[in-house]
Amino acid sequence: MRHAQGPLLTIDLTERTASTTPIDDRLASFVGGRGLNTSLAYDRIPFDADPLGPENRLFLSTGPMQYSTTSYTGRMAATGLSPLTDGLLSSNAGGFLSRNFTGAGYAAVELVGASDDLLAVHVREIGPDGEPNVTFEAVPDLEAAEVSAVSDRFAETRDLGPGHVACIGPAGENAVRFASIMTSDTRAFGRGGLGAVLGSKGVKALTFDGDSEADIEVDWPDEAGEVHREAATSDSIMKRQGTTSVTELANEVDALPSYYFAETSFEGVEGISGDRVEEKKYEKGTCSQCAFACKLPTRDEATGVETEGPEFETVMAFGSNAGVDDVVDVMRANELCDELGMDTISCGDVVSMFLESEDEFGNAELVRSLVEQIAYREGVGDKLAEGVHRASEEFGAEDWTVKGMEFAGHDGRALNGQGLAFATANRGADHMYGEFYPYEYPLVDPGDALDPEGLDGKPPKLVAKENRNAVLDSAVVCKFSRGTVTDDRLAALLDADYDALQSLGARIVELERAFNNARGFDRSDDTLPYADAIDGFDAALSEYYAVRGWNDDGTVPDHGDGLDAGSRAAADD
Repeated sequence: MRHAQGPLLTIDLTERTASTTPIDDRLASFVGGRGLNTSLAYDRIPFDADPLGPENRLFLSTGPMQYSTTSYTGRMAATGLSPLTDGLLSSNAGGFLSRNFTGAGYAAVELVGASDDLLAVHVREIGPDGEPNVTFEAVPDLEAAEVSAVSDRFAETRDLGPGHVACIGPAGENAVRFASIMTSDTRAFGRGGLGAVLGSKGVKALTFDGDSEADIEVDWPDEAGEVHREAATSDSIMKRQGTTSVTELANEVDALPSYYFAETSFEGVEGISGDRVEEKKYEKGTCSQCAFACKLPTRDEATGVETEGPEFETVMAFGSNAGVDDVVDVMRANELCDELGMDTISCGDVVSMFLESEDEFGNAELVRSLVEQIAYREGVGDKLAEGVHRASEEFGAEDWTVKGMEFAGHDGRALNGQGLAFATANRGADHMYGEFYPYEYPLVDPGDALDPEGLDGKPPKLVAKENRNAVLDSAVVCKFSRGTVTDDRLAALLDADYDALQSLGARIVELERAFNNARGFDRSDDTLPYADAIDGFDAALSEYYAVRGWNDDGTVPDHGDGLDAGSRAAADD
């Protein structure tokens, strides 16, 4: 099986040292990306660690596809204990960081301990003797700096553009539980608060640079060229509107959360539709090596606001869910979240929760004020920075989360399979973990389409989709490659049998589940605010566990040495 290459770089922030460890056997077993990170985290993070304590570890990695020049491969993975969900969580980001990361010559980077001073950590190409080239720079002047200012600093002082930088904004420094790690200025390791983890370690920024990838030769199959050609020639509407192309469809089928989830359609949808976003798009945007170019550089000439996006989930969170019907207002909220370093989905949902409590839906000026208050933990923002799960009771609101994570769009009350996918996802109410919603929209091919109502026959398909997505996140391949990176092509790209890839995906999901079980997660966490409204939910959940070979209480059976990713010896370091 094709896999990432290079050692693990461990950066001890307490001691300000760096060391390397060969991990060839682990790479052969877990490919890279999310799989590699999960296996390392399972071994090396104590089960009882505090997500914001020095015993938590943060892992960054790429996969084998980042050595290619084909489309959909400009991504990388980050993994650690989430301060939002309190469980093990992986997130991935696009942009241009992944090639610069591989250029440094490491398969993965591990951050341990914490610094008392605010640092930038600079990782350069591994030396010919295998010794790491890592420098620690105190950056007190970057305290509270916004994301673009951090990028500007290293462009000026180190000649490194935004694609070399992973950093946090004020939200990460202030331990906002849904703070993001930002790269390329506008791309985010968004969900779950890993930006707060980086902030808790006293790290403002990481930079990566080198040419090691030039020395890696891979005999790529013909499928790599086919994928790239099809990405270039595709006439997908996503090239014009990104994911906002689904906004009006979601509204039509009652799958667009609105007014803090009180409704599932929005009368003002036309003002935040894909057409409105396309009108503001002023150039193409893409990730490293990708010809699909689905990103959305947007600008409003009247107000001067310029951002990248918003994507559909941001349109939902800061648009319909907040009762806001002007795409420019959504763009402003999107820009603020990028600069301050926050997940737009969680931030938009928690803002919408507050708007409901104050009967202020549609107040776009208040929305922007709340975003800033959250990032700096000022006023009511201090409580909202804790997220919906921890703040909802104080504001008299319903807890619209799964495992403490705020809901994305594609409402499970209309798309019942996606509802089950929200419930089973190890990282919470995230739409891309199981990514079941495409099967339940009427735009899919008839051969793949499923009735959105009910759960009959869906659990096995959800298991297969979760497994496949775990492999994509390990490769690392963008999920928008659906329809282009087919099962056969994915197997060819990774030089593996597809059944073996399904087994790998199942192992990754099971390691995540086992870690979370050790922290107290069980069936009671695999639920929804509207579970009773989905016919057969409990039976489908039991079927899902049975397909995976898990216990009916949502825990992984004790497989002994067969489950462990390794010895866990490092967890006691």
